[in-house]
Amino acid sequence: MNQELHTTTIEPPRGLLNLNWTELWHYRELLWFLSWRDIKIKYKQTLLGFLWAIIVPLVNMVIFGTIFGGVAGIEAYGLNSYLSYLAVLVPWHYFANSLTMSSQSMVQNSEMLTKIYFPRLFSPMSALISNLVDLVIGIGILLVAMAVFGVLPAATAIFLPLWILIVMLTALGTGLFFSALNVRYRDVRHMIPFLVQIWMYVTVLFPFGKILARWGMKGYICAINPMVGAVEGFRWLLMHNAMTNPATAQPFSQVLLLNAIGAPVLVTMLLVGLYYFKRTERVFADIV
Repeated sequence: MNQELHTTTIEPPRGLLNLNWTELWHYRELLWFLSWRDIKIKYKQTLLGFLWAIIVPLVNMVIFGTIFGGVAGIEAYGLNSYLSYLAVLVPWHYFANSLTMSSQSMVQNSEMLTKIYFPRLFSPMSALISNLVDLVIGIGILLVAMAVFGVLPAATAIFLPLWILIVMLTALGTGLFFSALNVRYRDVRHMIPFLVQIWMYVTVLFPFGKILARWGMKGYICAINPMVGAVEGFRWLLMHNAMTNPATAQPFSQVLLLNAIGAPVLVTMLLVGLYYFKRTERVFADIV
């Protein structure tokens, strides 16, 4: 009986942003396997397990709500300060965790990189998918907190997936860049927590309405940070019906403008991250 022989040829990627979509689809099951493995590793041999996904946002809500909302008196559209900060900390924690995990993914998967071939993009991408579990839990906590404070979700909450996509793409662009950079320079892993900490404060500390009331149109410069439009949109979609302060309450046009300003930066981050990742990909196995 004749048997057909199939030869698979693996070549270095060509072009600036060459993506083999057929290959990515063919290996799609591996992406889900890596994501599920990340979920299990994240909570393996932990005392509280998935409870950490509940404890972390609640503790941060108390800290931000007490110190910045209470002591510093930072007002957020007439919303309860605890609820307001929780609404932006939920998407922020997803972004921060995804960026941190994806930036370390190539080094952590070094044994796979040097022994077998698979689409390298799946390594940082799996972090984004695995962290969706924590995001869903965080949204559940937020909805419970809203019920406790007597705030009903606005009908516009059905558009939350679009703003979650913005957060995911921002994490993907930065994650691709730093995961490739971390292969070359291992001290990048020490820089990421510092970067994330600074990025958090410039994103979630002051509600944009407060910035606009203080600085006027110059305040829109902060929208070049795409996460500002993402977290402000997240809060607005859920709770704009409870924003009682007319001096700072946001119209939807303002939220759209924030995201429109951040969109070119987001696309640039994504393209730069993908370009650097693909450019460095051919030497991953040699230097990891």
